[in-house]
Parts: sequence; C-alpha cells; structure tokens
Amino acid sequence: MIAVKPLLEVDDLTVDYDADAGAVRAVDQVSLQVAPGEFIGIVGESGCGKSTLLYAIARLLSAPATIAGGSVRLKGRDLLAMDEEALREIRWRDYSLVMQSAMNALNPVLTVGAQLRDTIDAHDAIPKEESPNRSAALLRMVGIDPVHLKSYPHQLSGGMRQRAMIAMALVFTPELVIMDEPTSALDVVAQRSLMLQIKELQRRIGFAAIFVTHDMSLVSHFSDRLAVMYAGQIVELGKTRDLFDDPKHPYTRALMQSFPSISGPKATLQGIPGSPPDLAHPPAGCRFAPRCPLVEPRFRVEPPAMVAIGSTLVRCHLYGRDH
Repeated sequence: MIAVKPLLEVDDLTVDYDADAGAVRAVDQVSLQVAPGEFIGIVGESGCGKSTLLYAIARLLSAPATIAGGSVRLKGRDLLAMDEEALREIRWRDYSLVMQSAMNALNPVLTVGAQLRDTIDAHDAIPKEESPNRSAALLRMVGIDPVHLKSYPHQLSGGMRQRAMIAMALVFTPELVIMDEPTSALDVVAQRSLMLQIKELQRRIGFAAIFVTHDMSLVSHFSDRLAVMYAGQIVELGKTRDLFDDPKHPYTRALMQSFPSISGPKATLQGIPGSPPDLAHPPAGCRFAPRCPLVEPRFRVEPPAMVAIGSTLVRCHLYGRDH
C-alpha cells in the first residue's frame, strides 16, 4: 500500500499576541497533517485558539498577532517563508478561506456578482464577457439562482450569504478550503443544508477541508478526523468515530457530555467546572489539570507529551509510558 503524501503539514506552529503585560501564546506548538480530500474538524471552547490557528495557516493574521515559530507546508512549500507576492499567487488557487460571518465578510455596497467578478479578476485575466457566465456557474454550483448575482448581501438569507462565500472560495477549485465556523449564524435546518452542500461539493471537486466549529453534532456527522483544542494546544486528535465512541482525554469526554444526544437513554447534561486558564500565565503542568477530575499532584508540575493510543494521539499523563 502506497502512503498518501499529506497535502498540508503543520509542524510546531506557535502564535503569540503582543499585550501590555507580555506575550499571550494563543497557539502553542500545534502539529497537524491533512491528506488530500480529507475533512478535519477542530473543536474546543471559545478562546482555545481554533480561529487563530486557521488564520495562521492561511497567513492572514495581523497585528498584534505574530507567528513565533513552526512551519506550514502546503504541497511541500512553506507558507510562512513566502512573501506577500508569492502568497497572492497561490491564495484562492491552491487554498482559500471561508470566513465566520458572511455578512461581515461580504462588501455591503457591492452586489454578489461584482464581488465574484473582483475575486476572479484579481487572480485570473479572463475576457470581461466571460466573467458573468463563470459567476453564474459558481452560484449554481452552491445551489443559488444566478438571478442573485444582482443582489446585495443584505437581500440574501444567512444561508445564501454563506453559500455565496463558499462560491467565492471555490472560484479556482483549490485543493484546500479552510472554514471558520461557517454555520454559526444559521438555524439548525440551514446548518444541515449547508453542510450537505459542502460535503457534496467536496465529493465532486475533491478538496480537503479544515472546519472549525462549536457544534459537536456537525463534526460527528461530517468530519473524517477530529482535533480537540484546549488552551492553545491540541489535546486529542484521531478518527471522528473513535473520538465519539471512546474519547481518551478527560476534556474530550467532558465535551461529549456537555451536549445532548437525540438517541439512546436520557442522560443529564454535565458542564465542565471551572474556566479555561489565562494564556498569558498558563498552568505549569497539564493545562486542563485545574478542571480535571482525574488529576494527580505531578500532573500540575509536568507538562504531558502527545502519545499515540492506536490511531489516536492524546496529550494526557494518564496515557504516559510511566503511568
């Protein structure tokens, strides 16, 4: 069997935010690989570094955020070593980004057609008369009637605006699409409809996807692998089904118990006691130790390493070689 070469390789990526009291490490030595055509979900509480990780991968961070270390390789090319001109050549062609709020990401004073045309013109010199046909084909691809090329963002529903953003992200059929909570502003019916559309487009076009969300039910149905982030670190990474059937990290288990199931016996929802740590002054040992029901004294002193348990990677002392 021939091993598939990763499309994206993130190694020890570290991001700091400059603050008056000192640097805040929002992403701490995160490593992640994405195979061609793979759908990876990233979950975790607000402030754990999910969106910062995505924007660092896409090279779209701005001050006061700085990439303090690591590498991000797309098809073997280090994105962190590229200047803006080189990045402009591959953005939207090799990878693209779907923002969290389409209403904020779309220009309110330009029609959808004008914004699609701007995206096309910025990256591909095609005859002006061909642009409307290409834009219309893109809208049809995401299930929007081309009549809405003349619509302004405020004239579209939330789901249609998100689909328009996805159409822009797929203008040049990139190999990687990075999505930052694209369903967060939608109702549950629109969420499911959009996710089914994304999966169908992925099947047809073959792009890989990194998908950040708070919605555990969404990733349980649509992602191939799942990364769980806590306090700037990935604490568990594995096949989605494995993480739902047998979560290893105490934090992953707590997340699973904090949302309701529509099947099986009725169970009381359990919150996670305490609060995430201050990333300006993170705990010395395991970052989840102050909230962990299984903590031992040495866990508060020694930081845990990432260890492999079958096909799952977990950052927890409970699975260390010496425990």
